Amino acid sequence: VSNTDDVVKYIGECRELPRYLPKLKDGIQVLPPDVNESGWKFTAVGETHIRFGLGAIRGVGSGAVNSILTAREVNGSFTAMFEFLERVDLRALNKRAVEALIAAGALDSFGYRSQLLAGLDTAYSEISARKAEEEAGQASLFGAGDAALEVKDPGLPNVPEWPEQERLKREKEALGFFISGHPLDRFADVVRAFDAVNTANLKDHLGRPLDLACVVTKVQRQISRRDNSEWGKITVEDFHGTATVLAFKDNWQKHKETLQQDAVVLISGKVSGRERDEDDPPIFLDDALLLEGVSNSGQLALQIELPMDADLDDDVFARAKELLKAHPGMAPVELSLGSDNGIATPILRSRTLTTDPSHDTIEALQKMFGKARVRLVRAGEGKSASDAASY
Repeated sequence: VSNTDDVVKYIGECRELPRYLPKLKDGIQVLPPDVNESGWKFTAVGETHIRFGLGAIRGVGSGAVNSILTAREVNGSFTAMFEFLERVDLRALNKRAVEALIAAGALDSFGYRSQLLAGLDTAYSEISARKAEEEAGQASLFGAGDAALEVKDPGLPNVPEWPEQERLKREKEALGFFISGHPLDRFADVVRAFDAVNTANLKDHLGRPLDLACVVTKVQRQISRRDNSEWGKITVEDFHGTATVLAFKDNWQKHKETLQQDAVVLISGKVSGRERDEDDPPIFLDDALLLEGVSNSGQLALQIELPMDADLDDDVFARAKELLKAHPGMAPVELSLGSDNGIATPILRSRTLTTDPSHDTIEALQKMFGKARVRLVRAGEGKSASDAASY
């Protein structure tokens, strides 16, 4: 497993901790690097936050990081981008390195990233000119100590924020990882329904079919030496790591428009069973769907777990029914009777209710029944009882 896979896996495990430790409500948050809090490597910030290290930012070398850490140690935290540029050594921190800091989120405390990048040229040129004057020994026209005549630092321009997809794309380019969010986050309910097989456990499923919810991070078009046909080699990422997907001939032609860079998809295929692949098995593609349409496609059911000793409001079922009826869709509604303690529990499916299991619908039901009691599952998965009457 590569270091990239290790880091992606650990970040994902930090996010998922509340599933296993309910008292840890928000898990451990891995935050983007920050010039006021990060060291060279990962840095613990408080009890439940970890800052990414400045040394992980691509294009920011050890000299640049040392300049930042030294300036912070001597004169304390930085307060604005212009003041930050004044205090660091620009010979060690060139403009391209500052662009990488911005993309990685290391200057987020000074403004939003599109704004910082839009103002960088002006700020960097002004600071470079001032420092050049100082080094040349020229007395600044406004440097005689008269505060009223001091040159005013340029502000940041008023520009729109980047959309989340753009922010995450640039972050990934700067760090190699998604930190401030993940393209799969808004589909987390769907991802969990397909999480039995993921990029971290492919070796346990050699030669078997799978469905994998993931984001496309790299697409390489290839030409076969055998028959000159085009095929695709695709790198995908989930919350656990990365994997390679191989798409040949008709499957490639059919799905290459779906398998675009940054697309969030559900991959269906088969894990390679070849002996030479057992350490890092690729997936042979059969099908690919945009993940956005999967929750309301009928492939998934909305399942509510009801422990035998559940303490619920008297009207909770009536309220749940009204909510589900107000959001009609393709997903069956199921009740799982009793907690899953290793013994198969009866699964009852409503005869009359189907719903659109959007995140808002799931969240509303979780407030009624408990966060861990409402989830999406593969339709019919584990079903062990006849359909129930409506409820």
